This record gives sequence, C-alpha cells and structure tokens, in this order.
Amino acid sequence: MSNSFFCEHAWLGGDAVTSNVLITVAGGRITAVMPGAESPAGARRLTGLVMPGFSNAHSHVFHRAIRGRGQEGVDSFWSWRDLMYSVAGALTPESLYELALATYSEMTLAGVTNVGEFFYVHHGKDGRPYANPNEMGHAVVRAAADAGLRITLLDTVYLQGGVDGRELTGVQKRFSDISWEQWAGRVSLLSGTDIFRPGAAIHSVRAVPRDALGPVAEFARSHGMPLHAHVSEQPAENKESLDVYGITPTELLARAGVLGPDMTSVHATHLTDDDIAAYGASTANICMCTTTERDLADGVGPAGRLLDAGASLCVGSDAHMVIDLLEDARAIETDLRLVTGRRGHLGAAAIAGALTWGGARSLGWDAGVIAPGKLADFTVLDLLSPRTAGATSGELLPHTMFAATSADVRTVIRGGDVVVEDGRNLHVPDTGRALESAINTIMAAL
Repeated sequence: MSNSFFCEHAWLGGDAVTSNVLITVAGGRITAVMPGAESPAGARRLTGLVMPGFSNAHSHVFHRAIRGRGQEGVDSFWSWRDLMYSVAGALTPESLYELALATYSEMTLAGVTNVGEFFYVHHGKDGRPYANPNEMGHAVVRAAADAGLRITLLDTVYLQGGVDGRELTGVQKRFSDISWEQWAGRVSLLSGTDIFRPGAAIHSVRAVPRDALGPVAEFARSHGMPLHAHVSEQPAENKESLDVYGITPTELLARAGVLGPDMTSVHATHLTDDDIAAYGASTANICMCTTTERDLADGVGPAGRLLDAGASLCVGSDAHMVIDLLEDARAIETDLRLVTGRRGHLGAAAIAGALTWGGARSLGWDAGVIAPGKLADFTVLDLLSPRTAGATSGELLPHTMFAATSADVRTVIRGGDVVVEDGRNLHVPDTGRALESAINTIMAAL
C-alpha cells in the first residue's frame, strides 16, 4: 500500500529547510522525495516543520517512576542510585509493561519514533531467571510496539559490583547472568522484527570485568548488534579504573577492541585528550543525556571536541527527569556555552542531526534522513506556537532547534502510519492517566 505526504516545510539535511516537499511512501519506506512540488489530491498535508523521526538513543524506562523524587536530601549520583535501585527491586513483568507502555507513549508525544532501551533488570527479585529467561525484556519490547515505537533492546551485561570485582548484592542480583557466556546464550534467543532489533550493552567497566569486554563486543558484532556502554559518567569511575587497571575506562575499552562505528559511549563526560582522540579515530557514537547529566550533577561532556575529532553525536533522555529530546539536543550546545564562555560549538544542523540520523545510526535503524529507501518515520513540529511563531520569516531551523519543545510536536508517523495526531497518541489516548496508574502501582509495591 502506498501513500503520500505533502510537507509545508521539511528538513532534508544541511543548514536550510525546504518548502513544498512531496514524500511518497510504500511498504513503510520512502519511495520518493520531491521538493518544490504541488500538493496532489489525496496527499496528507503536514503543516509545520517535518523532520525525520527523533531517536532516543538511551533510555532506562523504569526510571520514569521516580521523576521528581530525590530532589531533596539526595546529594549525589550515588545516593540517587539507591532510590533507583528500590524501584528496580519492586518491578514485575506486569508492572514493568504498564510503566513502559505509558512512558513510551510519552516519548512518542515528544516526537520519538525509535528508542534504545539500555536494559538490565533481567531476572526475578531473588536473581533467579524466569521460566522465559527474557520475560522482562519481552515486556518492554511489547510495550514499545503497543505504544507505536521502534525499539532496540540493548540487553545489558552486568556481572560485578565494582571495578575491583566485588560481588553483586541486593537488587543487583536481578541484573546478572553470572557470566558473559550465559548472557550471550540468553540474548541469542531474541529474534528481531521490523520494529524490534536486539542490541547489546556493557553496563560499564565497573560492572563488566576486563576479560569479558572483548568477547561481548565480538559476540555483538558477529550477530550484527549495535553495542553501547556507560563510560566516564562520574569521576569516581575514572579513579577506580586508574587505581585497578592504570588506564581510563575509554582506554580499557579501546584495548579490548570495543570502540568502533557500531559502538556508542553513553555520557562520555570526563574524558582525557587521548580518550577524545580514540573516539574520533574509531568514529564511535557518543550519546549525550544532558537533562539527566544536569539533574545528577554529572558534569558537561566535551561534545564539540568529540564532534571535531570525528565521533558522531546522538541524544537520550536516560533517567527521564524530562522527556524532551529537543532540549537534550540543544543543551549539548547551551551547556557548553556556560562552561566555556563562548558560543558556536554545534550549529542547528548538528543539533538536528544528533536528534535524528545520529540516534538512528547508534541504534542500527535505516532511518533518520528523509530520503528514498529510508524508513518513513517523521516528526512534525508546530510553527505557530508561542515558542516557534516567527520562525518562517527568519532562520527556521535555528529557531526551532533552539526554541521548540516537546509541546510543539503535533504529528508523529512511523513507517508511514500515524502514531500521534494533534498531540495525542492514538494507541494510548490518555497518556497522563496511564502514567499515573503505572507509577502508583509500583510505588505501592515498595
């Protein structure tokens, strides 16, 4: 079945926006893109700015339950982690599905068409596997599909409690497969679809021993999986790595053969000059999660230098303090302005690229660009809101990249099918009520 969309304005790449663009779609993919076209009879008119669908390259979906909690009396990342662990310990497959469905619906309302779920709550509350060893992973995959998202399930290796190899305790036992080989055996049971693909993740050099890093990367690549890892989010992680191994987490990953164009380093906040050069040389992806990094006082990563070195940037809402990918993307630039005292680290096109094709590249989807052959995933921004009014008579792309918010997302299309219409998810019509119910269920179980 084919259909067509007539775009009042569309971002086709580069610094400018193109007007009067006709896009034809068949089988979920773009078949033709015609700028300067007339609107034919039967074409759906998309009013506003049409962009490739936004990619949320780093999500911990269950963290949505603690949004707003821990703002008082929680003074560091590590004390916040204790709060997060309490929720991880309470999850069941049923409560996880309900929370993920509502949270993923919230993502669609923010313009997201595909998500990378960095997932490690694999097993039962006592650490023993479910009868279906991928019960929890299947719950989030089903929730994404039901909310109208594509998902890359970044199934995470988590084997130890620190760089020094200490044993896992408490809720962390839910995260562990005991060995990387057992992790690989479980992940091998996952089968992808047109809206789901399995991926792999190294939780961090704190949670995965040195001798497992290379084998995990080799397994992921032999199965065509994107590979992600938390890296240098906190100075304490760097200190532990230097104390135990004598090298930084990035150098540890580089020596193990983990870095590459199919690998994404999440956060990459506290890097040395050599670390930055290693990411550039390997053309790896760097996922900035600025609203979470800001909330947890993690610091500001050297995004401009990484981009200049040759790395690719993408964004994630991570712990979901807010879900507004436009804010996460522009804050890469605006946070750097605060700490460097100058502007111009990333232009509007680079910000738009991090929102779209950068995340699609990180998650392994043939999307993120409005071009023939690509997946027909689009996000439409209102250009007549109080935030975006005036954009069409000025610099349209910079205006929207630096002023629009998730509230300006009007329509979202995945594979040529409408998911969000007039700011409402067609699959989860009352997203706020669904979130309230799911969060109350989990909190009652604590």
